[in-house]
Amino acid sequence: LFEDMALWSAELRATRCLAETLTRADVLTAPAARRRLAARKLEMTAVSAANDHPSYQQSLVTSAENLTDYVPPRQLLMYLIRMGSFNSSPKILNSDSQDDDFHLPSRKMSLSSVVEFCKQQRYGLPELLGREYAPLGTNNLVHQKHSGFCNDEICTVSTDKVCLPFSNNGVIRVFQWNVLSQALGIHSDGFLLCPAEALDWHTRKYGMLQAILETRPDVVCLQEVDHFNFLQRSLGSLGYSGMFRAKPDSPCLYMPDNNGPDGCAIFFREDKLQLLKADTKVLEIWKMPTNQVVIAATFRVLDSNSEICVATTHLKARRGSLMKKLRDEQGKDLLEFVKQHSENKPLVLCGDFNAEPEEPVYKRIISHRDLGLASAYAEMASYPQGARPENPGDREPPYTTWKVREESEECHTIDYIYYTKKSFSVEAGLLFPSEREIGPARLPSYSYPSDHMSLMCDLKFSEKDS
Repeated sequence: LFEDMALWSAELRATRCLAETLTRADVLTAPAARRRLAARKLEMTAVSAANDHPSYQQSLVTSAENLTDYVPPRQLLMYLIRMGSFNSSPKILNSDSQDDDFHLPSRKMSLSSVVEFCKQQRYGLPELLGREYAPLGTNNLVHQKHSGFCNDEICTVSTDKVCLPFSNNGVIRVFQWNVLSQALGIHSDGFLLCPAEALDWHTRKYGMLQAILETRPDVVCLQEVDHFNFLQRSLGSLGYSGMFRAKPDSPCLYMPDNNGPDGCAIFFREDKLQLLKADTKVLEIWKMPTNQVVIAATFRVLDSNSEICVATTHLKARRGSLMKKLRDEQGKDLLEFVKQHSENKPLVLCGDFNAEPEEPVYKRIISHRDLGLASAYAEMASYPQGARPENPGDREPPYTTWKVREESEECHTIDYIYYTKKSFSVEAGLLFPSEREIGPARLPSYSYPSDHMSLMCDLKFSEKDS
């Protein structure tokens, strides 16, 4: 008995050591990148060693080839999901005050005037990446202007100095974007090829505002927001109202000169939508709080008197089977929360889910029986007869984030707009720039203020819901 207890105690200590090693590497500085690689070696060593113990034989893998099916030990996951990041650095509890002196030149500026003001503030810098706005049935989700593709209904936002018209009655224009936390972008994300000046907040904030306003969205869902005050002041002057929920233990608070915690935000046009109720939640795994949040808001659509629910979240980051398992568990809590909040109303669920289409959480979301969700971009592209992939994940864009860090180049599809399929149809959306347009330095850059591309689509109400 004592030998068994001693063995269990030793395994528990080793598990905790592994969990803390993995989680300490949450910050992607160059040393942290090396720690993450060391942590991966430690994980594989632990997997191999634990494989001889009967209690672990069903939950551990023996090689990298079948790591995809790896079910981590529950004890290890319990350490990883606890709030915080095992960071021994002291918190720097700053407030969102760096934009307290920000004001637009006039209180009564039009949206187009503010866009021009943003361009003036970026004078001397490259223009923002142009984004093609295309109708449903586009035969490629990436720009085709260099491949002979042409459509009279396509217009380009930004490079042609064109703002989209506002959405029509019976249509909701949804804008989704991980805007890149300023504190993380400067201090921890390690964008190897991005000039430091391109990450300067004065440079980024006007590009960020311009990119949002040029699409004239009805609803804006954002993640990694650590300058909510700036967005509230600028968007608020144009008839948008917003709400924000910070992460419980934001990594920004461990960065020097931070502007407070990062979190999720929703903004909406007050002349299009009336807020009926809103709620937020810290996502849980096995009843334990994590460090990720969700916002859900119910609106009345003023042109039709119908009601919709809009929710946004940002699930746990990092690659690997451990994190896939955590995201899937977070997805369970997320879906239960939005199901309760939406009360069978049409739902739009946006966010940075940090999950490729083949991950369990993606499949869990689109297969939820009660919510009946579909991915907007998976429904946008058209295919020749008989060639349309049956699996929605195979119809997603080739990327939504593309960056170069010290340890690797990363190109992933992890951001989504989901919607209730029986209540909406996709009318149009923003396409993605080609590799040539983005350039070899990838994102962020002088031409684009975030490492994630924004998503935007027009959702048309079905007749019974309008």
